[in-house]
Amino acid sequence: MIDSIAQQPMLAALIALVSLGMVFGALLGFAAEKFKVQGDPIVEQIDNLLPQTQCGQCGFPGCRPYAQSIADGDAINKCPPGGQNTINSIANLLDVPAPALDEEHGEEEEIKTIAYIREDECIGCTKCIQACPVDAILGAAKLMHTVIVSECTGCDLCVEPCPVDCIDMLPVVQGIVQWHWPNPPTTIDLIATSKMSSQEDAA
Repeated sequence: MIDSIAQQPMLAALIALVSLGMVFGALLGFAAEKFKVQGDPIVEQIDNLLPQTQCGQCGFPGCRPYAQSIADGDAINKCPPGGQNTINSIANLLDVPAPALDEEHGEEEEIKTIAYIREDECIGCTKCIQACPVDAILGAAKLMHTVIVSECTGCDLCVEPCPVDCIDMLPVVQGIVQWHWPNPPTTIDLIATSKMSSQEDAA
């Protein structure tokens, strides 16, 4: 058997490569399991509470880096798209007081908006595509672009780069798809309400 393989160098090289691939693959698989780095669960929970607009208004390139920074002790009130509801949710998760939104990072929008491209004015420069952090704009160079409404987070990062100013931020039409149950009142609100009720009854 060995003699026949030795007489066919191509077959011998192929067998050697396959054997080496199997050995190194097994070693890599073992190392991946043995030295696997476990993610921080608190970072995952904070990231799930953030709005995932990836707008960068918090000073970080996306929601995940900001979640990591919050877990490391950063302020929880730097996210305008999430607004006070998100701040309250993170505060409840971390069991810390809920501060007001830091206006240095922007203001909370009362009405959610999404981008809309006036397609007949679009010149196909692709600058909006490059600016979109969630790949919600569809198009190609020198061709008309359009926004995938279901993917747009309303971060408005595509508006400024547009050289012909053909992108508008329009309010989202409230429908059954967008509607959701409002967040329940925070524990602090419940305590304050119960205390006020007790005082009124005592009076």
